[in-house]
Amino acid sequence: MTLTQITRASLMAGSALLASLAVGPVPDAVAQSEGEAAFTFTAQSGDNVEAFRGEIQVPENRADPDSRMITLSYVRFPATGETSGPPIVYLAGGPGGSGSGTARGRRFPLFMAMRQHADVIAFDQRGTGESQRPPRCTSSQQPDEAARISDADIVAAYQAALAECVAFWEGEGVDLLGYTTAESVADLSDLRVHLGADEISLWGISYGSHLALAAINAIPDEIDRVILASAEGLDQTVKYPARTDSYIGRLQAAIDTQPAAAALYPDIAGLMRRVHAQLEANPILIEVPREEGPAIPFLLQRHHVQQFASGLIADPANAGLLPALYTSLEQGDTTLATRLLGFFWTPGEPISLNAMSTAMDIASGIEPDRLAEVEAQAESGLLGLYLNFPMPQLNESIDGLDLGSDFRRGPTGDTPVLLLTGTLDGRTYPQSQREAVVGLSQVTQVIVRNAGHNLFMTTPEVGEVMHRFMRGEPVEQIEIVIDLPDFLANPFER
Repeated sequence: MTLTQITRASLMAGSALLASLAVGPVPDAVAQSEGEAAFTFTAQSGDNVEAFRGEIQVPENRADPDSRMITLSYVRFPATGETSGPPIVYLAGGPGGSGSGTARGRRFPLFMAMRQHADVIAFDQRGTGESQRPPRCTSSQQPDEAARISDADIVAAYQAALAECVAFWEGEGVDLLGYTTAESVADLSDLRVHLGADEISLWGISYGSHLALAAINAIPDEIDRVILASAEGLDQTVKYPARTDSYIGRLQAAIDTQPAAAALYPDIAGLMRRVHAQLEANPILIEVPREEGPAIPFLLQRHHVQQFASGLIADPANAGLLPALYTSLEQGDTTLATRLLGFFWTPGEPISLNAMSTAMDIASGIEPDRLAEVEAQAESGLLGLYLNFPMPQLNESIDGLDLGSDFRRGPTGDTPVLLLTGTLDGRTYPQSQREAVVGLSQVTQVIVRNAGHNLFMTTPEVGEVMHRFMRGEPVEQIEIVIDLPDFLANPFER
């Protein structure tokens, strides 16, 4: 994994807690959709449940009448309740996350619990999971990790890598213009037809919420209801740096509630600025040990630490590592930074790109006026332009891929929506989440105080709210409060 993939990896990691929910039985007689195969689904916990694996064939690019067909995969967990509503389709984040992969992980108990309402579909979006995926591209771009490199040099290297990869994917027969959120919305419509359902419900987080909002805009009559968490609006692929700075302020306020942590970290923002300036003036050459062979020299620079920070702030459980990292660097101790490098970085690895995640973000794009604001804020922002890297750096880099202003407008309508928002989400901020759904008339927002980006498994109360919403009952609990983590605890030891 390259250093710049830290952010996406952190978003797909999930929360650190499991809900104690029973797997439950599957009814003896369960209808199968065409082509489905029964199998035993095994979660990472070792739990087993009987399920069905299915596939649909869709055009890679519906705008091209000669488009090749690609295969999309899903896992269906049959409903367990006495009555069953429209199928619930889970939409993973990223972009690039796998629905079936998520179901195997820490959210498995919640997938099982949601079956009381309807069949639950762990959908692998195009280019992800068990669905047909374009091959990963490894470019020839390999910046010298022991030399000073500027922000402009990093952007140039990624732009050159993308140009190589576009040519590579074209040579492999991949139509990149098909890897857009709009095409994924059409996939949802085709999946609904395949399942024999008049409507489907959507359950998405992060980029999955972005896809769900696009579906509300494009196919509202096919959507029954929607659960969103950590929502990313249709014009929010690139977040405002100033709002990241505001998040650091909220993190500071949370740390201030713990006297020992407050004494150790009294001014995180100031600390970050001091270390950035220190590294800009004097990068630190560190030796990264390997299991075999000599250590690898790595010149730790300001932009590396900004990328670390971008990956650490998604959830408060890991955010405590942020001030620890900066404090150690200010004191000249590179132990923690070296450990993070060993965890996230593969020595000597050239820039490699995933077609789906790269194209999806470029296609969703950013409006020119928003880009101007983002770039202006980044000049003084704590993380600069690295929170969303490599966007907006690769914005409009693939001709014809950007979905345009009409896509980024909205959504509007009266689809019932439950929005779950963590106050310590370092990726999609509370203010931005409210703005993402402002055009929808039937939104119930539940604030999960002290939760971060991956909030589903932080407390059973989140699941209880989801169940009430799925039953069509009023959701009167508009705030859930969870405990803060110990900001002095070592996340590596949890």
